[in-house]
Amino acid sequence: MFQRALDIFRGTAITIPPMDGALRPNTALDDAEVLLSVKQPDNLAWIDDRLVFSTGGKAMAIDPAAQGSAPETLVEFASPISALADRPGGGSAVALDNGEIKIWDAEGAEGTLKAVGPSALSCPTALLFLDAMTLIVCQGSQQVPPSGWARDLMQKGSTGSVWRLDLNAGTHTCLASGLAFPHGVLARGGELIVAESWRHRLISLSADRPGVPRSALINLPGYPSRLSHAADGGAWLCLFAPRNRLIEFILQEDDYRNAMLQQVEPDFWIAPALSTRQSFLEPLQCGGVTTMGINKAWAPTRSYGLLVRLNGAMQPVASYHSRANGQRHGVTSAVEVAGHVMAAARGGDVIVGMSASGAEQQT
Repeated sequence: MFQRALDIFRGTAITIPPMDGALRPNTALDDAEVLLSVKQPDNLAWIDDRLVFSTGGKAMAIDPAAQGSAPETLVEFASPISALADRPGGGSAVALDNGEIKIWDAEGAEGTLKAVGPSALSCPTALLFLDAMTLIVCQGSQQVPPSGWARDLMQKGSTGSVWRLDLNAGTHTCLASGLAFPHGVLARGGELIVAESWRHRLISLSADRPGVPRSALINLPGYPSRLSHAADGGAWLCLFAPRNRLIEFILQEDDYRNAMLQQVEPDFWIAPALSTRQSFLEPLQCGGVTTMGINKAWAPTRSYGLLVRLNGAMQPVASYHSRANGQRHGVTSAVEVAGHVMAAARGGDVIVGMSASGAEQQT
């Protein structure tokens, strides 16, 4: 307490955990096989022996074994898809950027959810069926839609929540609230592992009843998003953007940050991004290039590609990277099938495939 009191007068150091050990940088994502080039792929799932993914307002499917085959459009909405989930026994659920969740049963009957508990569903970021009639919903924020994630971070948002929905009884139970943008969820026995993006950590919640979140993995070097099961009993964790000291500093400077939000176009905020080097107006240009315009792999960057394999204790054991000078940034979703992991690099406009065991040779 005495040290925290002194921080008011002397300030605090801005530190970012290094990428080392199991997170040591490599070029595994940039070296990976391209399964499909498509604009901003997201939300991967393996359903009926096909890879299902979203791109904008479309949910599409492709057979990765059928090389050169065109993806099939399964359903299309006017609003971008923010999450999707396979339903045990048949059916699925799709969350939309406009705050709706569409749910289908095995017979194809459709229902729509527009609220969780007493509040409107403004920001559905992740979905998970525990069984055919129990749906877990992550609400990232009460203030912005899923596409407004950068604004929520720069406003230091912590209005997220995780809900358990009984579709049979129609009851909604809030398992946790006051979260800083819950962005991914994974079931492990009687608990849920949730990615809390703005606090750079994974937390553990009871899958049945409200409770105080417990830290499962803390102080990550980036912003965690979706989780999926690994065949060895661990998990795959996507980190969609890196932390850096400049952004951490801006988050401490309220006057500057608020002026930036009001006066600068969102694409040019000093904030994390899914991709960069699209415009000369972007920040961090001088830190990111050398003579002859060659970008340094170790340069400060607002975007990065990072997929991490966790063991059964939710600790990192291997990782795949696309560094500052790479092209496959903004990894938002991954799924493992038959010893191969497929990952969506939303900032790089590709879905890539790699050996699920190859990461250990890369770290």
